[in-house]
Amino acid sequence: MDIYSFILSPWFWLALTVIFTLIELACSFNLITIWFALSSLLMVFISGFTELFDAPIRFRLHLGIFLLLSVVLLILTRPIAIRKFKVGKIKTNVDDLVGRDALVIKEITKFVKGQVKIKGQIWTAISENDEKIEENTECVVVKIEGVKLIVKKKINAME
Repeated sequence: MDIYSFILSPWFWLALTVIFTLIELACSFNLITIWFALSSLLMVFISGFTELFDAPIRFRLHLGIFLLLSVVLLILTRPIAIRKFKVGKIKTNVDDLVGRDALVIKEITKFVKGQVKIKGQIWTAISENDEKIEENTECVVVKIEGVKLIVKKKINAME
């Protein structure tokens, strides 16, 4: 079997499937080459059906189908896969604090950082809009900047 015959055979596409899968595994499932791996796997089966064409036409046909399948899989399945596997988002325990209630244990003013207690831990806090938040007031964590919580007064539904 010469190299040209190998390129047109299902074994070539199977080898590409393995190579693209190994690259994907090496990249810690960042969804970089998985689309090519899936396309080349489909080409293993498709390449058997194109035996009737001449070799040059067959090679261009294989390449075209492979590229078309890769693009279609990328466009149709990548957004779903990213949502499902949450690629690129590493959520830490600290991110869980955003949106939670906290209790002010040291008054927060425009010019003085205060402290809040949340989930049993004491954090340095500043007000979101420089408002004064007195001690023993409930507040909500808006965001985190470094090691400080940005908080705002909690609005009670009863008021």
